[in-house]
Amino acid sequence: MSAIVDNPEAYFSQFVPERSALLMELEEEARRDAIPIIGPIVGELLYILARISGAKRILELGTATGYSAIFLASACDATDGLVVTLEQDAAMAEKALKNFQVAGLQKRIELRVCDAMQELTQLDTVFDLIFMDIEKQDYQLALPHFQNCLRQGGLLVADNVGFKDADGFNRAIARQPDWRSVSLFSYLPYHSPEYDGLCLAIRL
Repeated sequence: MSAIVDNPEAYFSQFVPERSALLMELEEEARRDAIPIIGPIVGELLYILARISGAKRILELGTATGYSAIFLASACDATDGLVVTLEQDAAMAEKALKNFQVAGLQKRIELRVCDAMQELTQLDTVFDLIFMDIEKQDYQLALPHFQNCLRQGGLLVADNVGFKDADGFNRAIARQPDWRSVSLFSYLPYHSPEYDGLCLAIRL
């Protein structure tokens, strides 16, 4: 059997995707101000997942500075789609709006300043893809609402499932027959944190 590469962290860090000056500025801001972001590896994964699924309606729970929404909205250019992103912190939302304008993606993104858990109870749109990156203890509470706002065959991506507070969600989605899911724990350069889990799930 072939051996794994030496020092896999350094090896795979060579393949971090190229990104715009804006995204690199947001990465530097995140390091400086301790703002948790998904980083370029997960960002590129979101872009790929959105493109291959042909998602036109995307819901994001947790905007922060808009880093992840930029990747999702870039994918929407191919489908004439829209990202609806929810952020509770008004100051953070204001930063995100400015970043969307700099990225030239404001027409692809609708930002709602609201409590994501409350908004989930009122949504009247069915989405093709949901990206969840809110408080981890809320993941399990959010899960039942996705039956109403994620289409059958739609994709759920949950970030930070390596956190202890995501344990209830991890166990719940793994045993529910109306979801088919996989949880991956991996090294994610520039992600916060760099060793973490992601859950990918299809609503059956």
